[in-house]
This record gives sequence, C-alpha cells and structure tokens, in this order.
Amino acid sequence: MKVVFLGTPQIAVPSLEFLIKKEEVEVLAVVSQPDKPVGRGHKICTTPVCCAAREYNISIYKPASIRKDTELIDKLKQLEPDFFVTFAFGQILSQEVIDIPKYGCVNLHASLLPKYRGANPIQAPILNGDKKTGITTMMTELALDSGPIVKQQEIDITENMTSLDLMQIIANESPELIYESIKGLYEGTITPTPQNENEVTIAPKVKKEDGHIDWSEPAEVIHNKVRGLKPWPGTFTYIRGTCVKITETRLNSEKNIKDGNLGEIVGKINNGISVVTGDGILVITKLQPACKPQQEAVSWYNGARIQKGEGFETMDSDKAAACECKCEVEENKQ
Repeated sequence: MKVVFLGTPQIAVPSLEFLIKKEEVEVLAVVSQPDKPVGRGHKICTTPVCCAAREYNISIYKPASIRKDTELIDKLKQLEPDFFVTFAFGQILSQEVIDIPKYGCVNLHASLLPKYRGANPIQAPILNGDKKTGITTMMTELALDSGPIVKQQEIDITENMTSLDLMQIIANESPELIYESIKGLYEGTITPTPQNENEVTIAPKVKKEDGHIDWSEPAEVIHNKVRGLKPWPGTFTYIRGTCVKITETRLNSEKNIKDGNLGEIVGKINNGISVVTGDGILVITKLQPACKPQQEAVSWYNGARIQKGEGFETMDSDKAAACECKCEVEENKQ
C-alpha cells in the first residue's frame, strides 16, 4: 500500500512511524506545515512530523497552502499513491487533492463522529463532562469532518483526565486504527458508513479568554474546564491584583457544601486548598502564580498567608481578558 502522510504535531508522529515500519506499507512522502517561529525567542522550528520523516529519509513537503501549490499537486499525482493519510495536518484540502490517491484520503479525527466535528474534539468532551470519547477514521470530503466513517474506537474519560492525558492516549491508539482502516479499504473488507447528520455536534475553536474561571459556576464545571483546557490555553483567576493559573483541581468528596462567598479560599483540605464555587467546594491542588513556576497549592497558600474571607475574584469578560493579557506579559518578562 503506497501512502502519502499529511500531518503536523507530535500527536501524529506515532502513526507515521507505525506505518513506516509496516512491511506492506510504503510511505512515499510526508506533507506538513511550513517551519515557523516558536517560543519566546522566536526560534525557527520545523514540525514534529517533519523531524520524524527526516529520520527515515522520507521526502518532505511543506506548502504554505496545499490547495494552491500546483507544483506540489503535480508531484503528488506523479507518485500515484493508494492513500493519503491525514492526521492533524492543519490545512484544508481541495477536491483536486482529495481525488489524487487511488483508494481515497483517510483522515483520523479525535472524536466519535458525528459528535464533535471541528477544531477542538479533544478538549470538548472533557469540557462537557463526557464519560467517553474516541477516535474515528473517515473518508475525507470537502465539508467539515463529514465524510463516511471507516472505523471507530471508544476511549473512556476518567474523572481527573486532562486534555494532555487524552491526547497521549489518542496518539497511542491511533496508529493501529489507521493501519486497519487502510488495509480494510485496500482489501475491500471495509465499506465506509455515512454519518448520521441528525447527531452532529460541533467542537468550536478554543480562545485564550475561555480560560477565565467564573467561581459562580458549579465545582464540576470548573474542574472540567481546568482539565479540559490543559495544557492550552490553561485556566486563570485573579487575586490581590495578580493573575494566578489554576493547573490542577479535584472534586470534593462531600457534595453541596457551601460556606463563604464565591471564590473564597476556605482553607486547606485533602492536600489542596478548598474554594467556594456556585454549588460547593472545589479543591485546588496545583497552581502557578505569575512569574513563578507551578507549585503545590498548599505551599502557595502557606507562603501567601491567605487571610480569612480572602479569595479569588470572578470578573466580567473585559476585566478577565485584561487579567489574562497581563499574566502573559508578566510571564514573558521572566
């Protein structure tokens, strides 16, 4: 099976390497995003998928827009691939590109389609408190994540699982599903199934300001936000005129307990600090003050000498955005 692999971030690397090592698969080329500046030093870096492909001496292409790169499109046609395999590529394909491979373009989407089409399928189920999600291979069509389903695999979501944890599970589980999908299509043992359009939900793009914590929300909603938005954009709040990132929380075993004002830090509990929310107590176990590394919440509490009745603030959206921006500026000075 002759394959061209289109992908960009680290989550796609295990799938690329898995296909490379399969004797019955020939990875003809890799297509990824262009190099770009990253980090505070704006160092020019190539993508993780490109780095992996280079180790195996596979041809690499990095178009600014694959739809508009006629020279690359001609090269891909000359390769006469059986499949395009796309996984977090980050560019929209044209119909001309989709039509190149003999058996079609197979995409790995990180949800149980038709649920959570769109930009953030990994974060969405955690943010919504779902107990399961999964991965889907599908035939690529022009419409957003709408193509027929090839194969699916469920993944359980545990109470404290973060998006980072789920991302790693997806990275580990995807290679076999992709391989089984293209093998089944190649051998004619799999017939793709149309998605049920009545069950479609969308996972919209996450914005930085979405990380602002509203302490009037229920404890479980805030807990889901903290773990769902980790590592990016992260969740933040405000105390004593300074931004604080909340990086790890736990639900309190005692339900419907509320003693104090919203956001008030009640005290130490279960290796964390207890904070009043809209329906009870949320336990913060780790946080990151501005310009400082992440630390245990209890250590921060002791050092900050929190007074009785003191707590985190819930702000309107404009003030929250200003707080978040200030936090970023302070961190960049470090």
